[in-house]
Amino acid sequence: MTIWTYDWVPEGPRGFVRDMRLRWACEEGGLAYSVRTVPFKDRGPDHLARQPFGQVPFLSDGEVEIFESGAGLLHLARKSEKLMPRDPVGEAQTLQWAIAALNSIEMVSVPWWFLEVTGAEENNLAGWLESRLNHMENVLKERKWLAADRFTVADLLMADVLRVARVRSFGDRPATESYVARITERPAFKKAHAGQMAHFAKAD
Repeated sequence: MTIWTYDWVPEGPRGFVRDMRLRWACEEGGLAYSVRTVPFKDRGPDHLARQPFGQVPFLSDGEVEIFESGAGLLHLARKSEKLMPRDPVGEAQTLQWAIAALNSIEMVSVPWWFLEVTGAEENNLAGWLESRLNHMENVLKERKWLAADRFTVADLLMADVLRVARVRSFGDRPATESYVARITERPAFKKAHAGQMAHFAKAD
C-alpha cells in the first residue's frame, strides 16, 4: 500500500497532517506501507484527479484508490482485526465511534480552531465545542476504550482529533486528557509521528 502526502509543509502543521492517521493505523495493524508525495505547492491535475479538494492523504492499495483520511482508515480497519473486530457488535461500535470522531467532534473543533488561530474577535462556536467536549468527557469517565473493550481505529481517530493542543487546553477535562495521553503513548503512534516529522524535516 502507498500513503500519499505532501512533499513538504510549514512547521506548524507537522505532526498533524492527516497522512499521520493512515501511518498510525498501518503501524497498529501490522500493515506494510510506503509513503509517496505530491507537491505542497502547484497542486496540479494529477493531484486533483486523486483528491478532488487538493488535500492529503490519499491511499493506493492495488486497484483501490481512496481519498479522505476517514475512508482510508476504515479501509485499513477491514484489513486488520487489530483495528476493528470482526463480530457484528464490535464492528458496529467501532464504526459509530469513528464516525462520531469526524462528525460530532472534528466537525466542530476544526472551525472553532480556525477562528481561534486567525484571531477572530468573537468565536461563536465556543459553546458548541464546549458541549461536545463535555459529552466526550462524560463518556471517557466511564470507559477505557470507545468500542469493543479494546483499542480500535475508533480510539485512534478520536485521540487524533482530541490531541490538538488548543482543543486539549480548552477547559479542564481530566478524563479526556488522560485518554489522549494514554493513546498517544502507544508505540505505533510514536513511530508514525516520528516518521512524519522526519519526512517533512528532510524536505527543508
